[in-house]
Amino acid sequence: ASSALRQLSLSRSRDPKMRFAAILPLLFATARATELGDLSNEVVELQKELVAQKVILEDQEQRFHQLETNSSRRLQTAYLETATFNTEVTTIKSSLAQLFGALDSAWLCLCGALVMFMHAGFAMLETGCCRAKNASNVLMKNLVNVCAGTLGWWSFGWAFAYGSASTNGFIGWHGFFGFDMYTYDTRTGNITPVADCSYSDGCQSNMLSWFFQWAFCTAAATIVSGAVAERVKSPTYAVFAFFMTSFIYPVVVAWTWGGGWISSLFGVGVMDFAGSGIVHLCGGVAGLMGTIILKPRKGRFVYPEEFEAHNLPFVVLGTFALWFGWYGFNPGSTLGMHDSGTGALAAQVAMNTTISAATGGITVFVLRYFITKKYDVGGLCNGILAGLVSITAGCANMECGSAVLTGLLGGFVYQAASMLLVKLKIDDPVDACPVHGACGIWGVLAAALFDWGKGVDYFNGSGWSCSTNDGETACISGIGGTIIGSNAILIIMVCLWSGILSGTAFCILNLTGLLRISEEVEDTGMDSHHHSPPKAYAIGNPSTDGQTV
Repeated sequence: ASSALRQLSLSRSRDPKMRFAAILPLLFATARATELGDLSNEVVELQKELVAQKVILEDQEQRFHQLETNSSRRLQTAYLETATFNTEVTTIKSSLAQLFGALDSAWLCLCGALVMFMHAGFAMLETGCCRAKNASNVLMKNLVNVCAGTLGWWSFGWAFAYGSASTNGFIGWHGFFGFDMYTYDTRTGNITPVADCSYSDGCQSNMLSWFFQWAFCTAAATIVSGAVAERVKSPTYAVFAFFMTSFIYPVVVAWTWGGGWISSLFGVGVMDFAGSGIVHLCGGVAGLMGTIILKPRKGRFVYPEEFEAHNLPFVVLGTFALWFGWYGFNPGSTLGMHDSGTGALAAQVAMNTTISAATGGITVFVLRYFITKKYDVGGLCNGILAGLVSITAGCANMECGSAVLTGLLGGFVYQAASMLLVKLKIDDPVDACPVHGACGIWGVLAAALFDWGKGVDYFNGSGWSCSTNDGETACISGIGGTIIGSNAILIIMVCLWSGILSGTAFCILNLTGLLRISEEVEDTGMDSHHHSPPKAYAIGNPSTDGQTV
Protein backbone atom coordinates (compact mmCIF):
# COMPACT_ATOMS: atom_id res chain seq x y z
CA ALA A 1 0.00 0.00 0.00
CA SER A 2 2.83 2.36 0.89
CA SER A 3 4.46 1.51 -2.45
CA ALA A 4 1.24 2.31 -4.19
CA LEU A 5 1.04 5.62 -2.37
CA ARG A 6 4.56 6.49 -3.41
CA GLN A 7 3.81 5.62 -6.98
CA LEU A 8 0.70 7.74 -6.74
CA SER A 9 2.63 10.74 -5.46
CA LEU A 10 5.29 10.39 -8.16
CA SER A 11 2.78 10.16 -10.88
CA ARG A 12 0.54 13.04 -9.90
CA SER A 13 1.76 14.99 -12.96
CA ARG A 14 1.56 12.05 -15.26
CA ASP A 15 -1.10 11.03 -17.69
CA PRO A 16 -4.59 10.13 -16.10
CA LYS A 17 -4.31 6.60 -17.36
CA MET A 18 -1.10 6.18 -15.49
CA ARG A 19 -2.71 7.59 -12.37
CA PHE A 20 -5.61 5.05 -12.57
CA ALA A 21 -3.14 2.23 -12.95
CA ALA A 22 -1.40 3.40 -9.83
CA ILE A 23 -4.65 3.67 -7.79
CA LEU A 24 -5.97 0.18 -8.76
CA PRO A 25 -3.43 -1.81 -6.63
CA LEU A 26 -4.31 0.41 -3.67
CA LEU A 27 -8.00 -0.49 -3.98
CA PHE A 28 -7.23 -4.21 -4.11
CA ALA A 29 -5.01 -3.98 -1.06
CA THR A 30 -7.68 -2.15 0.93
CA ALA A 31 -10.38 -4.75 0.05
CA ARG A 32 -8.12 -7.63 1.02
CA ALA A 33 -7.33 -6.00 4.38
CA THR A 34 -11.10 -5.71 5.04
CA GLU A 35 -11.73 -9.40 4.18
CA LEU A 36 -8.90 -10.50 6.45
CA GLY A 37 -10.42 -8.49 9.27
CA ASP A 38 -13.81 -10.12 8.80
CA LEU A 39 -12.29 -13.61 8.71
CA SER A 40 -10.38 -12.84 11.87
CA ASN A 41 -13.61 -11.88 13.61
CA GLU A 42 -15.32 -15.09 12.45
CA VAL A 43 -12.44 -17.18 13.74
CA VAL A 44 -12.75 -15.51 17.13
CA GLU A 45 -16.47 -16.26 17.26
CA LEU A 46 -15.89 -19.89 16.31
CA GLN A 47 -13.31 -20.23 19.02
CA LYS A 48 -15.83 -18.92 21.56
CA GLU A 49 -18.43 -21.45 20.36
CA LEU A 50 -15.93 -24.28 20.61
CA VAL A 51 -15.13 -23.29 24.15
CA ALA A 52 -18.86 -23.25 25.03
CA GLN A 53 -19.39 -26.71 23.45
CA LYS A 54 -16.42 -28.04 25.34
CA VAL A 55 -17.94 -26.81 28.59
CA ILE A 56 -21.24 -28.50 27.76
CA LEU A 57 -19.50 -31.78 26.89
CA GLU A 58 -17.51 -31.72 30.09
CA ASP A 59 -20.75 -31.13 32.05
CA GLN A 60 -22.52 -34.00 30.30
CA GLU A 61 -19.56 -36.28 30.93
CA GLN A 62 -19.58 -35.38 34.59
CA ARG A 63 -23.33 -36.12 34.88
CA PHE A 64 -22.90 -39.46 33.11
CA HIS A 65 -20.22 -40.51 35.59
CA GLN A 66 -22.50 -39.50 38.46
CA LEU A 67 -25.36 -41.62 37.06
CA GLU A 68 -23.02 -44.55 36.51
CA THR A 69 -21.84 -44.51 40.10
CA ASN A 70 -25.42 -44.06 41.47
CA SER A 71 -26.83 -47.67 41.83
CA SER A 72 -30.33 -46.44 42.63
CA ARG A 73 -30.66 -44.94 39.13
CA ARG A 74 -29.12 -47.87 37.29
CA LEU A 75 -31.18 -50.03 34.88
CA GLN A 76 -31.26 -53.27 36.83
CA THR A 77 -32.14 -55.62 33.96
CA ALA A 78 -28.90 -54.74 32.24
CA TYR A 79 -26.95 -56.09 35.19
CA LEU A 80 -29.14 -59.10 36.30
CA GLU A 81 -27.78 -62.58 36.19
CA THR A 82 -29.84 -65.22 34.40
CA ALA A 83 -30.88 -66.98 37.62
CA THR A 84 -32.03 -63.74 39.22
CA PHE A 85 -33.90 -62.77 36.09
CA ASN A 86 -35.72 -66.11 35.96
CA THR A 87 -36.62 -65.82 39.63
CA GLU A 88 -38.15 -62.40 39.13
CA VAL A 89 -40.13 -63.61 36.09
CA THR A 90 -41.48 -66.51 38.14
CA THR A 91 -42.51 -64.10 40.88
CA ILE A 92 -44.34 -61.89 38.39
CA LYS A 93 -46.13 -64.89 36.90
CA SER A 94 -47.14 -66.04 40.37
CA SER A 95 -48.58 -62.61 41.10
CA LEU A 96 -50.49 -62.70 37.83
CA ALA A 97 -51.81 -66.15 38.66
CA GLN A 98 -53.07 -64.81 41.98
CA LEU A 99 -54.79 -61.95 40.14
CA PHE A 100 -56.28 -64.36 37.60
CA GLY A 101 -57.57 -66.48 40.48
CA ALA A 102 -59.24 -63.48 42.07
CA LEU A 103 -60.91 -62.53 38.78
CA ASP A 104 -62.09 -66.11 38.21
CA SER A 105 -63.43 -66.32 41.75
CA ALA A 106 -65.40 -63.10 41.41
CA TRP A 107 -66.80 -64.25 38.06
CA LEU A 108 -67.87 -67.72 39.20
CA CYS A 109 -69.29 -66.51 42.52
CA LEU A 110 -71.42 -64.03 40.60
CA CYS A 111 -72.53 -66.59 38.01
CA GLY A 112 -73.18 -69.21 40.68
CA ALA A 113 -75.42 -66.73 42.51
CA LEU A 114 -77.31 -66.07 39.26
CA VAL A 115 -77.88 -69.80 38.76
CA MET A 116 -79.04 -70.10 42.36
CA PHE A 117 -81.53 -67.27 41.71
CA MET A 118 -83.06 -69.51 39.04
CA HIS A 119 -84.70 -71.41 41.91
CA ALA A 120 -86.86 -68.35 42.52
CA GLY A 121 -87.89 -68.59 38.88
CA PHE A 122 -88.65 -72.30 39.18
CA ALA A 123 -90.73 -71.65 42.31
CA MET A 124 -92.76 -68.84 40.72
CA LEU A 125 -93.28 -70.71 37.45
CA GLU A 126 -94.32 -73.96 39.12
CA THR A 127 -96.60 -72.23 41.62
CA GLY A 128 -98.33 -70.23 38.89
CA CYS A 129 -98.87 -73.30 36.71
CA CYS A 130 -100.44 -75.34 39.51
CA ARG A 131 -103.73 -74.79 41.32
CA ALA A 132 -104.08 -72.26 44.11
CA LYS A 133 -104.99 -74.92 46.69
CA ASN A 134 -101.48 -76.36 46.42
CA ALA A 135 -99.49 -73.12 46.14
CA SER A 136 -97.88 -73.27 49.59
CA ASN A 137 -96.89 -76.88 49.09
CA VAL A 138 -95.25 -76.13 45.75
CA LEU A 139 -93.28 -73.27 47.27
CA MET A 140 -92.19 -75.41 50.21
CA LYS A 141 -91.17 -78.24 47.92
CA ASN A 142 -88.88 -75.93 45.95
CA LEU A 143 -87.23 -74.71 49.14
CA VAL A 144 -86.81 -78.25 50.46
CA ASN A 145 -85.38 -79.31 47.12
CA VAL A 146 -82.55 -76.75 47.43
CA CYS A 147 -81.85 -77.60 51.06
CA ALA A 148 -81.90 -81.39 50.65
CA GLY A 149 -80.01 -81.10 47.37
CA THR A 150 -77.31 -79.03 49.02
CA LEU A 151 -76.74 -81.68 51.68
CA GLY A 152 -76.66 -84.40 49.03
CA TRP A 153 -74.09 -82.50 46.96
CA TRP A 154 -71.95 -81.77 50.02
CA SER A 155 -71.98 -85.29 51.45
CA PHE A 156 -71.60 -87.46 48.33
CA GLY A 157 -72.34 -85.60 45.12
CA TRP A 158 -69.18 -83.51 44.80
CA ALA A 159 -66.96 -86.50 45.52
CA PHE A 160 -68.70 -88.75 43.00
CA ALA A 161 -68.62 -86.02 40.34
CA TYR A 162 -65.15 -84.46 40.72
CA GLY A 163 -63.23 -86.76 43.04
CA SER A 164 -60.75 -87.93 40.39
CA ALA A 165 -63.22 -89.75 38.17
CA SER A 166 -60.55 -89.79 35.45
CA THR A 167 -58.69 -92.55 37.30
CA ASN A 168 -61.40 -95.16 36.69
CA GLY A 169 -63.49 -93.35 34.08
CA PHE A 170 -66.77 -93.92 35.92
CA ILE A 171 -67.03 -92.23 39.31
CA GLY A 172 -65.04 -90.09 41.73
CA TRP A 173 -63.86 -91.50 45.03
CA HIS A 174 -62.60 -88.74 47.33
CA GLY A 175 -63.87 -85.45 48.70
CA PHE A 176 -66.84 -86.82 50.67
CA PHE A 177 -68.38 -84.47 53.25
CA GLY A 178 -66.16 -81.61 52.16
CA PHE A 179 -62.82 -83.32 52.80
CA ASP A 180 -59.84 -82.59 50.53
CA MET A 181 -61.14 -79.09 49.81
CA TYR A 182 -57.82 -77.60 50.91
CA THR A 183 -54.45 -78.58 52.31
CA TYR A 184 -54.24 -78.73 56.10
CA ASP A 185 -50.89 -78.71 57.92
CA THR A 186 -51.37 -80.88 61.02
CA ARG A 187 -48.15 -79.56 62.57
CA THR A 188 -48.88 -75.84 62.38
CA GLY A 189 -52.62 -75.85 61.79
CA ASN A 190 -52.20 -73.66 58.72
CA ILE A 191 -54.65 -74.07 55.82
CA THR A 192 -53.65 -73.65 52.20
CA PRO A 193 -56.89 -72.94 50.28
CA VAL A 194 -55.33 -73.31 46.82
CA ALA A 195 -52.86 -76.12 46.31
CA ASP A 196 -51.67 -75.20 42.83
CA CYS A 197 -51.58 -71.85 41.05
CA SER A 198 -50.88 -71.87 37.33
CA TYR A 199 -50.08 -68.80 35.24
CA SER A 200 -52.01 -70.22 32.28
CA ASP A 201 -54.98 -71.74 34.15
CA GLY A 202 -55.34 -69.24 36.95
CA CYS A 203 -55.56 -69.99 40.63
CA GLN A 204 -58.95 -71.43 41.61
CA SER A 205 -59.96 -73.17 44.81
CA ASN A 206 -62.00 -76.34 45.19
CA MET A 207 -64.54 -74.36 47.20
CA LEU A 208 -65.14 -72.13 44.18
CA SER A 209 -65.83 -75.12 41.94
CA TRP A 210 -67.99 -76.72 44.62
CA PHE A 211 -70.20 -73.64 44.86
CA PHE A 212 -70.63 -73.11 41.12
CA GLN A 213 -71.32 -76.79 40.39
CA TRP A 214 -73.69 -77.00 43.37
CA ALA A 215 -75.96 -74.47 41.69
CA PHE A 216 -76.14 -76.69 38.60
CA CYS A 217 -76.80 -79.81 40.64
CA THR A 218 -79.76 -78.41 42.55
CA ALA A 219 -81.17 -76.99 39.31
CA ALA A 220 -81.26 -80.50 37.82
CA ALA A 221 -83.21 -81.75 40.83
CA THR A 222 -85.69 -78.86 40.69
CA ILE A 223 -86.70 -79.89 37.16
CA VAL A 224 -88.16 -83.07 38.67
CA SER A 225 -90.14 -81.02 41.19
CA GLY A 226 -92.26 -79.43 38.47
CA ALA A 227 -93.04 -82.71 36.75
CA VAL A 228 -94.41 -84.40 39.91
CA ALA A 229 -96.18 -81.37 41.38
CA GLU A 230 -99.56 -81.51 43.13
CA ARG A 231 -99.61 -85.19 44.02
CA VAL A 232 -96.25 -86.23 45.51
CA LYS A 233 -95.68 -86.30 49.26
CA SER A 234 -93.21 -83.63 50.32
CA PRO A 235 -91.03 -85.77 52.68
CA THR A 236 -90.77 -88.45 50.02
CA TYR A 237 -89.75 -85.93 47.40
CA ALA A 238 -87.05 -84.63 49.75
CA VAL A 239 -85.61 -88.15 49.90
CA PHE A 240 -85.58 -88.36 46.11
CA ALA A 241 -83.97 -84.89 45.82
CA PHE A 242 -81.17 -86.08 48.09
CA PHE A 243 -80.69 -89.21 45.95
CA MET A 244 -80.76 -87.17 42.75
CA THR A 245 -78.11 -84.71 43.89
CA SER A 246 -75.90 -87.22 45.69
CA PHE A 247 -75.72 -89.98 43.08
CA ILE A 248 -77.81 -89.82 39.87
CA TYR A 249 -76.67 -86.43 38.60
CA PRO A 250 -73.09 -86.58 39.97
CA VAL A 251 -72.27 -89.76 38.08
CA VAL A 252 -73.37 -88.17 34.79
CA VAL A 253 -71.05 -85.26 35.61
CA ALA A 254 -68.22 -87.68 36.43
CA TRP A 255 -68.50 -89.24 32.98
CA THR A 256 -68.31 -85.87 31.24
CA TRP A 257 -67.15 -82.68 32.96
CA GLY A 258 -65.36 -84.74 35.63
CA GLY A 259 -63.00 -86.32 33.11
CA GLY A 260 -64.66 -89.76 32.85
CA TRP A 261 -65.02 -92.08 29.89
CA ILE A 262 -67.42 -89.97 27.82
CA SER A 263 -65.13 -86.93 28.04
CA SER A 264 -62.57 -88.69 25.83
CA LEU A 265 -64.94 -90.74 23.69
CA PHE A 266 -63.53 -91.49 20.21
CA GLY A 267 -60.63 -89.17 20.98
CA VAL A 268 -62.78 -86.03 20.67
CA GLY A 269 -65.10 -86.29 23.69
CA VAL A 270 -68.50 -84.59 23.63
CA MET A 271 -69.77 -81.04 23.18
CA ASP A 272 -72.17 -80.01 25.94
CA PHE A 273 -70.86 -76.64 27.05
CA ALA A 274 -73.33 -75.74 29.81
CA GLY A 275 -75.46 -78.86 30.16
CA SER A 276 -78.36 -79.37 27.74
CA GLY A 277 -77.78 -83.08 28.22
CA ILE A 278 -75.79 -83.30 31.44
CA VAL A 279 -78.15 -81.09 33.47
CA HIS A 280 -81.46 -80.59 31.68
CA LEU A 281 -81.87 -83.97 30.01
CA CYS A 282 -80.85 -85.72 33.22
CA GLY A 283 -83.51 -83.82 35.17
CA GLY A 284 -86.10 -84.08 32.40
CA VAL A 285 -85.84 -87.87 32.14
CA ALA A 286 -86.03 -88.25 35.92
CA GLY A 287 -89.13 -86.05 35.93
CA LEU A 288 -90.69 -88.12 33.16
CA MET A 289 -90.18 -91.34 35.12
CA GLY A 290 -91.64 -89.71 38.23
CA THR A 291 -94.77 -88.42 36.55
CA ILE A 292 -95.39 -91.75 34.77
CA ILE A 293 -95.10 -93.72 38.02
CA LEU A 294 -97.20 -91.22 39.98
CA LYS A 295 -99.90 -91.28 37.29
CA PRO A 296 -101.99 -88.19 36.38
CA ARG A 297 -103.67 -85.89 38.84
CA LYS A 298 -107.28 -86.88 39.53
CA GLY A 299 -109.51 -85.61 36.71
CA ARG A 300 -106.62 -84.11 34.72
CA PHE A 301 -107.77 -85.46 31.37
CA VAL A 302 -111.49 -85.46 32.21
CA TYR A 303 -111.83 -81.80 33.19
CA PRO A 304 -108.71 -80.21 31.69
CA GLU A 305 -110.02 -76.66 32.15
CA GLU A 306 -109.79 -77.11 35.95
CA PHE A 307 -106.05 -77.60 35.72
CA GLU A 308 -105.10 -74.42 33.90
CA ALA A 309 -102.48 -72.11 35.42
CA HIS A 310 -104.06 -70.18 38.29
CA ASN A 311 -101.57 -67.29 38.33
CA LEU A 312 -100.09 -66.16 35.01
CA PRO A 313 -98.23 -63.21 36.59
CA PHE A 314 -96.23 -65.76 38.61
CA VAL A 315 -95.56 -67.75 35.43
CA VAL A 316 -94.25 -64.67 33.59
CA LEU A 317 -92.22 -63.52 36.59
CA GLY A 318 -90.70 -66.99 36.93
CA THR A 319 -89.83 -67.07 33.24
CA PHE A 320 -88.02 -63.74 33.43
CA ALA A 321 -86.17 -64.88 36.56
CA LEU A 322 -85.06 -68.06 34.82
CA TRP A 323 -83.99 -66.16 31.70
CA PHE A 324 -82.00 -63.77 33.89
CA GLY A 325 -80.37 -66.63 35.79
CA TRP A 326 -79.42 -68.31 32.53
CA TYR A 327 -76.78 -65.61 32.06
CA GLY A 328 -74.98 -67.22 34.96
CA PHE A 329 -75.72 -70.72 33.70
CA ASN A 330 -74.31 -70.36 30.18
CA PRO A 331 -71.69 -67.55 30.24
CA GLY A 332 -70.50 -68.78 33.64
CA SER A 333 -69.58 -72.11 32.06
CA THR A 334 -66.45 -70.47 30.67
CA LEU A 335 -65.26 -71.31 34.23
CA GLY A 336 -63.04 -68.25 34.28
CA MET A 337 -62.66 -64.62 33.28
CA HIS A 338 -58.97 -63.70 33.32
CA ASP A 339 -58.17 -62.91 29.70
CA SER A 340 -59.71 -61.21 26.68
CA GLY A 341 -60.36 -64.48 24.84
CA THR A 342 -62.45 -65.87 27.67
CA GLY A 343 -64.29 -62.58 27.99
CA ALA A 344 -65.11 -62.61 24.27
CA LEU A 345 -66.33 -66.21 24.54
CA ALA A 346 -68.62 -65.31 27.45
CA ALA A 347 -70.04 -62.47 25.36
CA GLN A 348 -70.60 -64.82 22.41
CA VAL A 349 -72.37 -67.26 24.74
CA ALA A 350 -74.59 -64.50 26.14
CA MET A 351 -75.52 -63.31 22.66
CA ASN A 352 -76.42 -66.80 21.43
CA THR A 353 -78.40 -67.47 24.61
CA THR A 354 -80.46 -64.32 24.13
CA ILE A 355 -81.14 -64.94 20.44
CA SER A 356 -82.22 -68.55 20.90
CA ALA A 357 -84.53 -67.72 23.81
CA ALA A 358 -86.30 -64.99 21.84
CA THR A 359 -86.62 -67.18 18.76
CA GLY A 360 -87.99 -70.13 20.73
CA GLY A 361 -90.55 -67.95 22.47
CA ILE A 362 -91.90 -66.40 19.27
CA THR A 363 -91.97 -69.79 17.54
CA VAL A 364 -94.15 -71.46 20.18
CA PHE A 365 -96.31 -68.35 20.53
CA VAL A 366 -97.11 -68.42 16.80
CA LEU A 367 -97.66 -72.18 16.78
CA ARG A 368 -100.09 -71.97 19.69
CA TYR A 369 -101.98 -69.16 17.95
CA PHE A 370 -102.41 -71.24 14.81
CA ILE A 371 -103.60 -74.18 16.92
CA THR A 372 -105.97 -72.38 19.30
CA LYS A 373 -106.58 -69.04 17.53
CA LYS A 374 -105.81 -67.38 20.86
CA TYR A 375 -102.79 -65.78 22.48
CA ASP A 376 -101.18 -68.27 24.88
CA VAL A 377 -98.95 -66.50 27.41
CA GLY A 378 -97.99 -69.78 29.08
CA GLY A 379 -96.94 -71.19 25.72
CA LEU A 380 -94.81 -68.10 25.08
CA CYS A 381 -93.08 -68.60 28.43
CA ASN A 382 -92.35 -72.26 27.81
CA GLY A 383 -91.15 -71.43 24.29
CA ILE A 384 -88.57 -69.06 25.78
CA LEU A 385 -87.41 -71.79 28.13
CA ALA A 386 -87.30 -74.26 25.24
CA GLY A 387 -84.99 -71.91 23.35
CA LEU A 388 -82.78 -71.52 26.41
CA VAL A 389 -82.45 -75.26 26.99
CA SER A 390 -81.81 -75.87 23.28
CA ILE A 391 -78.88 -73.44 23.10
CA THR A 392 -77.25 -74.45 26.40
CA ALA A 393 -75.08 -77.19 24.89
CA GLY A 394 -73.90 -75.30 21.80
CA CYS A 395 -73.89 -71.67 22.95
CA ALA A 396 -70.07 -71.55 22.81
CA ASN A 397 -69.43 -73.21 19.46
CA MET A 398 -71.92 -71.81 16.99
CA GLU A 399 -72.52 -68.52 15.21
CA CYS A 400 -75.56 -66.35 15.93
CA GLY A 401 -77.39 -67.51 12.78
CA SER A 402 -77.15 -71.09 14.03
CA ALA A 403 -78.47 -69.92 17.39
CA VAL A 404 -81.58 -68.61 15.63
CA LEU A 405 -82.09 -71.97 13.94
CA THR A 406 -81.47 -73.81 17.21
CA GLY A 407 -84.15 -71.77 19.00
CA LEU A 408 -86.56 -72.09 16.08
CA LEU A 409 -86.33 -75.88 15.90
CA GLY A 410 -86.32 -76.05 19.69
CA GLY A 411 -89.73 -74.41 19.68
CA PHE A 412 -91.07 -77.06 17.31
CA VAL A 413 -89.50 -79.85 19.39
CA TYR A 414 -91.11 -78.53 22.56
CA GLN A 415 -94.56 -78.15 21.01
CA ALA A 416 -94.45 -81.65 19.51
CA ALA A 417 -93.31 -83.21 22.80
CA SER A 418 -95.95 -81.31 24.80
CA MET A 419 -98.73 -82.52 22.50
CA LEU A 420 -97.33 -86.07 22.64
CA LEU A 421 -97.54 -86.13 26.44
CA VAL A 422 -101.17 -85.07 26.33
CA LYS A 423 -101.86 -87.71 23.68
CA LEU A 424 -100.29 -90.37 25.92
CA LYS A 425 -102.11 -88.98 28.98
CA ILE A 426 -98.88 -88.29 30.83
CA ASP A 427 -99.52 -85.48 33.31
CA ASP A 428 -96.72 -82.92 33.54
CA PRO A 429 -98.12 -79.78 35.24
CA VAL A 430 -95.38 -77.42 34.02
CA ASP A 431 -94.27 -79.23 30.84
CA ALA A 432 -90.89 -79.86 32.45
CA CYS A 433 -90.24 -83.01 30.40
CA PRO A 434 -90.85 -81.40 26.98
CA VAL A 435 -88.84 -78.29 27.90
CA HIS A 436 -85.88 -79.92 29.62
CA GLY A 437 -85.99 -83.46 28.28
CA ALA A 438 -86.97 -83.14 24.62
CA CYS A 439 -85.21 -79.81 24.10
CA GLY A 440 -82.22 -81.13 26.02
CA ILE A 441 -81.87 -83.90 23.43
CA TRP A 442 -82.20 -81.42 20.60
CA GLY A 443 -79.67 -79.07 22.21
CA VAL A 444 -77.00 -81.78 22.41
CA LEU A 445 -77.54 -82.70 18.77
CA ALA A 446 -77.53 -79.04 17.69
CA ALA A 447 -74.18 -78.46 19.40
CA ALA A 448 -72.62 -81.12 17.17
CA LEU A 449 -74.51 -80.25 13.98
CA PHE A 450 -73.94 -76.48 14.05
CA ASP A 451 -70.35 -76.36 15.31
CA TRP A 452 -68.58 -73.38 13.74
CA GLY A 453 -65.57 -75.40 12.59
CA LYS A 454 -64.70 -75.16 8.89
CA GLY A 455 -67.05 -77.24 6.75
CA VAL A 456 -68.20 -80.59 8.11
CA ASP A 457 -64.77 -82.13 8.58
CA TYR A 458 -63.43 -79.89 11.32
CA PHE A 459 -64.62 -79.40 14.89
CA ASN A 460 -63.87 -76.37 17.05
CA GLY A 461 -65.79 -77.06 20.23
CA SER A 462 -65.95 -74.38 22.90
CA GLY A 463 -63.19 -72.15 21.62
CA TRP A 464 -61.99 -69.95 18.80
CA SER A 465 -59.76 -72.49 17.06
CA CYS A 466 -60.07 -76.00 15.69
CA SER A 467 -59.38 -79.20 17.61
CA THR A 468 -55.76 -80.40 17.51
CA ASN A 469 -53.80 -83.31 18.85
CA ASP A 470 -51.62 -82.69 21.90
CA GLY A 471 -48.43 -80.89 20.96
CA GLU A 472 -49.54 -80.24 17.38
CA THR A 473 -50.89 -77.18 15.59
CA ALA A 474 -52.56 -78.82 12.60
CA CYS A 475 -56.34 -79.11 12.75
CA ILE A 476 -57.79 -82.60 13.04
CA SER A 477 -59.90 -83.37 9.99
CA GLY A 478 -62.65 -85.91 9.52
CA ILE A 479 -64.14 -85.57 13.02
CA GLY A 480 -67.32 -83.66 12.18
CA GLY A 481 -69.29 -86.91 12.09
CA THR A 482 -67.42 -88.28 15.09
CA ILE A 483 -68.66 -85.56 17.41
CA ILE A 484 -72.24 -86.20 16.30
CA GLY A 485 -71.80 -89.86 17.25
CA SER A 486 -70.25 -88.93 20.60
CA ASN A 487 -73.10 -86.59 21.46
CA ALA A 488 -75.64 -89.24 20.45
CA ILE A 489 -74.00 -91.68 22.86
CA LEU A 490 -74.16 -89.01 25.58
CA ILE A 491 -77.91 -88.69 25.00
CA ILE A 492 -78.45 -92.44 25.17
CA MET A 493 -76.37 -92.90 28.32
CA VAL A 494 -78.00 -90.01 30.19
CA CYS A 495 -81.47 -91.33 29.31
CA LEU A 496 -80.58 -94.85 30.43
CA TRP A 497 -78.80 -93.86 33.62
CA SER A 498 -81.23 -91.22 34.82
CA GLY A 499 -84.28 -93.15 33.63
CA ILE A 500 -83.35 -96.47 35.22
CA LEU A 501 -82.17 -95.08 38.57
CA SER A 502 -84.93 -92.51 39.04
CA GLY A 503 -87.55 -95.00 37.84
CA THR A 504 -86.26 -97.57 40.33
CA ALA A 505 -86.30 -95.02 43.16
CA PHE A 506 -89.84 -93.87 42.38
CA CYS A 507 -91.07 -97.47 42.04
CA ILE A 508 -89.65 -98.41 45.45
CA LEU A 509 -91.20 -95.35 47.06
CA ASN A 510 -94.51 -96.08 45.34
CA LEU A 511 -94.56 -99.67 46.55
CA THR A 512 -94.13 -98.50 50.13
CA GLY A 513 -97.16 -96.23 49.80
CA LEU A 514 -95.04 -93.19 50.62
CA LEU A 515 -95.05 -91.56 47.20
CA ARG A 516 -98.53 -90.23 46.39
CA ILE A 517 -100.97 -88.27 48.52
CA SER A 518 -104.48 -89.63 49.25
CA GLU A 519 -107.50 -88.74 47.11
CA GLU A 520 -108.99 -86.79 49.98
CA VAL A 521 -105.93 -84.57 50.24
CA GLU A 522 -105.79 -84.22 46.48
CA ASP A 523 -109.44 -83.09 46.34
CA THR A 524 -109.21 -80.45 49.03
CA GLY A 525 -105.61 -79.42 48.42
CA MET A 526 -102.39 -80.01 50.31
CA ASP A 527 -102.30 -76.49 51.71
CA SER A 528 -105.42 -76.93 53.85
CA HIS A 529 -104.34 -80.37 55.09
CA HIS A 530 -100.64 -79.93 55.77
CA HIS A 531 -99.77 -76.24 55.92
CA SER A 532 -100.21 -73.32 58.26
CA PRO A 533 -101.66 -70.97 57.26
CA PRO A 534 -103.99 -73.20 55.20
CA LYS A 535 -104.00 -70.85 52.22
CA ALA A 536 -101.15 -69.23 50.31
CA TYR A 537 -103.23 -66.14 49.54
CA ALA A 538 -105.35 -63.89 51.74
CA ILE A 539 -107.09 -61.76 49.14
CA GLY A 540 -109.73 -59.23 50.24
CA ASN A 541 -110.66 -57.64 53.59
CA PRO A 542 -111.76 -59.75 56.57
CA SER A 543 -115.38 -59.18 57.57
CA THR A 544 -116.69 -58.92 61.12
CA ASP A 545 -117.42 -62.63 61.32
CA GLY A 546 -113.85 -63.52 60.36
CA GLN A 547 -114.63 -64.58 56.80
CA THR A 548 -112.69 -63.18 53.89
CA VAL A 549 -114.79 -61.18 51.44
